[in-house]
Amino acid sequence: MFDFLRKARAPENAATAGPEAKASAVGPLTAGRISTKADAFGLAGAAWTARDGVSLARAGFLGNPVGFRAVRLISEAASALPLILQDCERRYETHPVLDLISRPNPAQGRAELFEALYAQLLLSGNAYLEAVTDAGGGVRELHVLRSDRMRVVPGSDGWPVAYDYSVGAAKHRFHMREGAAPICHIRSFHPQDDHYGLSPLEAARRAVDVHNAASNWSKALLDNAARPSGAIIYRGEAGQGSMSPAQFERLQAEMETHHTGARNAGRPMLLEGGLDWKPMGFSPSDMEFQKTKEAAAREIATAFGVPPMLLGIPGDATYANYQEANRGFYRLTVLPMAMRVTASVAHWLSGFIPGVVELKPDLDQVPALALEREQQWRRVGEASFLSDGEKRALLGLPPHVEGA
Repeated sequence: MFDFLRKARAPENAATAGPEAKASAVGPLTAGRISTKADAFGLAGAAWTARDGVSLARAGFLGNPVGFRAVRLISEAASALPLILQDCERRYETHPVLDLISRPNPAQGRAELFEALYAQLLLSGNAYLEAVTDAGGGVRELHVLRSDRMRVVPGSDGWPVAYDYSVGAAKHRFHMREGAAPICHIRSFHPQDDHYGLSPLEAARRAVDVHNAASNWSKALLDNAARPSGAIIYRGEAGQGSMSPAQFERLQAEMETHHTGARNAGRPMLLEGGLDWKPMGFSPSDMEFQKTKEAAAREIATAFGVPPMLLGIPGDATYANYQEANRGFYRLTVLPMAMRVTASVAHWLSGFIPGVVELKPDLDQVPALALEREQQWRRVGEASFLSDGEKRALLGLPPHVEGA
């Protein structure tokens, strides 16, 4: 019935007709340049995490609980959205595109594929989807490729002519062609890069470093028996304030062996020979350290578009309750990204099929939006001045076709 995943043949006179020349006037200026993440925002003084994708992912996702939870929360919520496929005339219940997306490859299902796609976009600002074609030019499988292994090869007009995917010393080049391109490149907006997107981790990398440093400071404090430091004062018999090298080494060894670490917490200290212990309390900056850590956590959550309330971060009362925060999370973060990604995937797959189809989330099946969708259906249904076709268009439905 359907042969949508087969690329349509070009007209016979296509080879003889000269292509219409349309290109950006500034394309040749950017053709030979691939911007890097270190081109802008250079910082000196403090030790910050490198701007490359591998370092950012290691510091902000693998080594930071706030970034990890934010990425997982967005990618899992977006990949779980029900999808609908329609064109200008009807909504499809069965379609080869739906079959392909539901089982994109032998190792992944739809949710797993889109979760990896969304996570790559959040972590690096770039997401790459590969189409595996058969002998007839139809799409057989879809695979998400790691963004840290991909490099854009721009042509003379500035548009990508190929993508290089490197694994160790091995490299594979995907040559781009008109229409049925083997790679779908989805990227976030970057104001200072022509070929790569901007990651939320890159915008929040200073907050990530502050949060990680605060966690390391807390761990060091626990290793030191969770007590503030102090000073050992030595006064000899004649009032001298210096110890012999042997006395100093012995004291240092006893301190490291019997009075440091969590297992020695609370152990009394035995001082002899004119030694006196003077504890030092926390400074005002130490007392504000936890607030600094919480502020950094809120900045990370803000960069990803996740309400801090959903991540369990205290001190945020932007939303009246958890339900409102969850609705705002879907409306402002999950749905915009899901709509943009699914639209890009549908546009890319249109190079392999005749006609145009639209792939988008089904808003009527999102529990967080159930109340407002019910109100919208009621308002549209009660609008007597609207025709049935206008009501269907307002609700995002295709026109009703008689006999369909």
